[in-house]
Amino acid sequence: MASDDEISLLVIVVDVNPIWWGQQAQRESEFTLSKCLDSVMVLGNSHMAMARTNKLAVIASHCQDSHFLYPSNKLQGGENGEENTSCSGDGKYELLSIANNSIAEEMRNLMLKTEVRGNSNDTLLAGSLAKALCYINRVSKEMEVGQETKSRILVIKAAEDCALQYMNFMNVIFAAQKQNILIDACVLDMDSGLLQQACDITGGLYLKIPQKAALAQYLLWVFLPDTEQRSQLLLPPRAHVDYRAACFCHRNLIEIGYVCSVCLSIFCNFSPICTTCETAFKIQLPQMVKPKKKKVKL
Repeated sequence: MASDDEISLLVIVVDVNPIWWGQQAQRESEFTLSKCLDSVMVLGNSHMAMARTNKLAVIASHCQDSHFLYPSNKLQGGENGEENTSCSGDGKYELLSIANNSIAEEMRNLMLKTEVRGNSNDTLLAGSLAKALCYINRVSKEMEVGQETKSRILVIKAAEDCALQYMNFMNVIFAAQKQNILIDACVLDMDSGLLQQACDITGGLYLKIPQKAALAQYLLWVFLPDTEQRSQLLLPPRAHVDYRAACFCHRNLIEIGYVCSVCLSIFCNFSPICTTCETAFKIQLPQMVKPKKKKVKL
C-alpha cells in the first residue's frame, strides 16, 4: 500500500485504430474494441482501488488524433472528476463509476466524429506517448510539498509499427528514461520493435499476449503490480529486443547502413551529400565534394 505522501500515476495508452479493429472484428468476432476497453476499465478500477492516492489517465491513440478518455475535458475542473458524483450507481464506488462512464462516453464521441480514409493502419502512438509525458509532468507540478509521484505508462498496441514515427518515438523514449518513467507494452497482434526498445530502455515489461480473449487476466497479472511488487512475482521473461534503426531516407529498419560522421544520420544507400546536415557540410567543408561517411554495422 502506498502512503499518503506517495502517489502512483498510471497512464494507459490504448490503440483504437478503427481500421485495425474493423479488420479484427471481421476475422475474430469474439474480441472487439468494446471488450478491449472493458479490460482497460478493469485494470484502471483495480489500480485506483489499491490505494486512495492512486491516479489514472487513459489516452486513446487514434489514426487521426490522440484523445483523453479519462480524465476528459468535462472533468478537468475537478480532481479526476471527484466533484461530479451524480453518475454513480447504488453500491458502486463513485470514482470508479465516473471513470468508466467517462471512458465509454469519450470513446463513443471519438468514433462518431472519425472519418476513415484509406486502409492505413498507422496510429499516432508517438504523439500519444508525448501527451502522456506532458500529463505526468503536469500532475507532478501540481503535487503538494513533500509528496512523491511514481508514474508509469502502459501501451496496449494493436496496429503495426509506423517507421515514419521512429525519430519522434525515440525522443519520447529517452525523455521518459530521463524522468524515470517506466513504459510497459501489451501487444495484441504483431511484435513491435519500437516498443521492445522502449521497454528495455526504461525498464518496463514487454508482453505479446498469446490469447486476446484473456486480455484482462494478463493486464491484472503482469501490469497491475508496480516496480517494487514485480520483483516478488514470477513474470514472463524479457523478450528479445530488436535494436535495428530506421534510415532517414526511407524510414526502413536496416541492419547495415551509412552513418554521417557529423550529424550521425543513418542512410540505407550512399549519398554524396547528407540530406540532414547539408548546410553544415557546405559551411564547414566547402572544398569537399563527398562528405565523410562510414559504413558500420548497427
